Amino acid sequence: MAVTYMTADGYKKLVEELNELERIQRPAISKQIAEARDKGDLSENAEYDAAKEAQGMLEMKISLLKETIASARMIDESKINTNEVQILTRVKLKNVKTGQLMSYMIVSESEANLKEGKLSVTTPIAKGLLGKKIGEKATVTVPSGVMEFEVLEISL
Repeated sequence: MAVTYMTADGYKKLVEELNELERIQRPAISKQIAEARDKGDLSENAEYDAAKEAQGMLEMKISLLKETIASARMIDESKINTNEVQILTRVKLKNVKTGQLMSYMIVSESEANLKEGKLSVTTPIAKGLLGKKIGEKATVTVPSGVMEFEVLEISL
């Protein structure tokens, strides 16, 4: 089982999501299955099949969440420094080729959200940036080719 590093806030969100799935969604799907079963012949009952498939998906999601929570390790945010790019630092970059500026916070996979500028530590860009200092360049291979970034700023 791989260790998942995350903030206390990220951990809390996962636990809340798990509680929602187990306490609200699981009983709701069980009720749908029971209602579909009450309608008779299960061999041609699309509602029953759909409810059973939804149940399988839900149980898989619950299982994955439990695994992530079990392997979670809290990051001591007080020990993070801004000497180099690391998890939970915000990094301001410049695409060397295009001159485009961007800013990302490097976070655990479970906390990633590109709309919020939170980039998963497991992405090629984040992996290429880890350990870099201000002024250093990172050459990163992405699905569309090779990109080069210059680290302009590192903050919390």
